Amino acid sequence: MIRRSVRKRFHNVYWIPPETSLKAPTVFVPNHHGWFDGYLMFLAVSALKMPTVDWIQEFDSFPLFSKIGGMPFPSDRPEVRIQTIRKTIRLMNQEGFNLLLFAESKLHYPPDVLPFGKILHTLQDRVQGIQFVPVVICYEMVMHERPEAFLNFGSPCLPEALRDQLGNLLSQTHRMIREQPENFQVLAKGTPDVNERWQFPTLKR
Repeated sequence: MIRRSVRKRFHNVYWIPPETSLKAPTVFVPNHHGWFDGYLMFLAVSALKMPTVDWIQEFDSFPLFSKIGGMPFPSDRPEVRIQTIRKTIRLMNQEGFNLLLFAESKLHYPPDVLPFGKILHTLQDRVQGIQFVPVVICYEMVMHERPEAFLNFGSPCLPEALRDQLGNLLSQTHRMIREQPENFQVLAKGTPDVNERWQFPTLKR
């Protein structure tokens, strides 16, 4: 369903994979500027072959996501959030899982990166060998009939530097999309433009 939805709604999805080989336990921390952020991150961690869990506030609306690592994280039920955090820590320490964490807590308009909560430091204290990786997700609606999406992975850093690193990487990625698009690889193919689909053969006289 995720792959079909992305293919239908985007022209293509591009990425710059991590420069260094990542190992569990890793916390992927993307900006949260688009509804499709979770879908695109699923494609990325799948391509990296890194089993990853994801905390979802509106889990009841997406129950099938439990099959691919989705875990409940409702804003109005702290006891459920605590259970999810404890289970995640166990999975990361004992079973080699990673975590996709939207540390800004809510979907919002770009370009700002909202403050992060204390959970990053909680994870740092309780998960052995943990690393935090900023991930930028950009959407562009200019050159094609459907939007394009771009993902860019930063280098691992400490929680206290993560927000600044993410903001800097976001600015760099926007420039790179315009000035160095050749640096990106196709992560997922989408739907060609109508003029790309309607390529009629030239008639010979």
